[in-house]
Amino acid sequence: MSDWGLYLPAFLAAAVEWVEAFTIVLAVSLSIGWARAAGAAAAALALLGVMTAVTGGVLRLGLGLVWLQGAIGVFLLLFGARWLAKAVARQAGLKARHDEAAEFAATRAALARGERGAAWLIAFKGVLLEGLEVWMIVVSLGVKAQHPLGVAAAALLALLAVVAAGAVLQAPFHRVPENAIKFVVGAMILAGGTFWTHEALGGLAAWPIGDWSLPALFLFYLLGGFGLAAWWRRHPLGNPAA
Repeated sequence: MSDWGLYLPAFLAAAVEWVEAFTIVLAVSLSIGWARAAGAAAAALALLGVMTAVTGGVLRLGLGLVWLQGAIGVFLLLFGARWLAKAVARQAGLKARHDEAAEFAATRAALARGERGAAWLIAFKGVLLEGLEVWMIVVSLGVKAQHPLGVAAAALLALLAVVAAGAVLQAPFHRVPENAIKFVVGAMILAGGTFWTHEALGGLAAWPIGDWSLPALFLFYLLGGFGLAAWWRRHPLGNPAA
């Protein structure tokens, strides 16, 4: 399978997480200034960089690759299911859509009651927690890539794109189609998790069309998610939240 099939979900998933991290840093910067807020973000990114480098070194040892592939496949299944479930719930009206403006206002309100040191920690933890999800995606997809650094580069490119757009706008990203991105990325990650878990269990021969099963699985999960959301909208009595 081409590595481009791994770069795209890495870029999109990272972009969603970086947008949320940027919103937090932006709110903090209005309290303690851009220099300190950027310093907190840089400290968190440095820690994530060390984690990525250490993990990459361990993976290059080639220890228990089949076992690792199975574990990564299960992780991707769980992670992708969580993303796709949130997207379906928001599309169906079960869950409120993520509002960057509301998060921005809530962070500013919390900062107004806190101290400057606490504000620095909010920026650091915000970037670190969102970045940890990016790190897990990079490590998971990197296991299957011929060029793992390309997956990390895709996540880094997403970070640069978000920072560049944020520097121009200097405002929360109200119009980012987060739910649509989560639909696509959730389906991509679920497809990869399904394929790689089955492969780790020795069932590669069971896929009738080989690597082409990946786009087929992607469409299955994507269309299934949209179909489920549409069904819940038309049948509110069948909606668990009703």
